[in-house]
Amino acid sequence: METRYRTFKEFYPFYLREHANSTCRRLHFAGSSIVLLLVAAAMVTGELGLLWLLPLVGYGFAWIGHFFFEHNRPATFQYPLFSLMGDWVMFRDMLTGRVAW
Repeated sequence: METRYRTFKEFYPFYLREHANSTCRRLHFAGSSIVLLLVAAAMVTGELGLLWLLPLVGYGFAWIGHFFFEHNRPATFQYPLFSLMGDWVMFRDMLTGRVAW
């Protein structure tokens, strides 16, 4: 029987298990960093067309990590909101040393 997560607190440990591979985590971190840079560049330059790149960059780096290094299916397909939240919480946790690089 498949577990259904009802809260992010329940989901996050599962999310971290799905990101056990360090290359996958680093690719997520790189994608999230580039997303932040694109948002900043769009705000500074007024080039809102840059925002169209956000899903490509954010999901592109993450999915490469899952398909080629983690060898699992991204949680985005089943838990889109929790997965997005997990990306940013893991990003923070990597910055603060709570999650290994």
